[in-house]
Amino acid sequence: MEGTLFFDGGCGMCTRARNLLVRFDRTGNLQTEPYQQPGTAQRLGVPPEQLPESVWWLGEAGEVYAAAEAVNAALSSALGTRAPLQIYRIPGVGQVQEAVYRWVADNRYRFPGTTPFCETDPAAC
Repeated sequence: MEGTLFFDGGCGMCTRARNLLVRFDRTGNLQTEPYQQPGTAQRLGVPPEQLPESVWWLGEAGEVYAAAEAVNAALSSALGTRAPLQIYRIPGVGQVQEAVYRWVADNRYRFPGTTPFCETDPAAC
């Protein structure tokens, strides 16, 4: 499973989570980009004002996922197995993951992180 994870490059916690995910990438198929890059909303087919609501996944076949589903798709790509997405799709599991994701996303600037991606690589944003 190949694709690109779009994350909040202005968020230290999001950057730390992205860096951890990149370290787990066993396949080399996972790409990551800050959603602040010009043209991201058009690539994803979502309104620009919707980008900050969550992390986004754009799969090689054009599938677009948001929030916890996007995280599971990225983890599936990094690990080389569809197991995280399959577990997410078990009735009830996805709903719990989405609730946890929403709470974390709504409070992401309160969590410790690292230097935000867009501060270390402004040209990429």
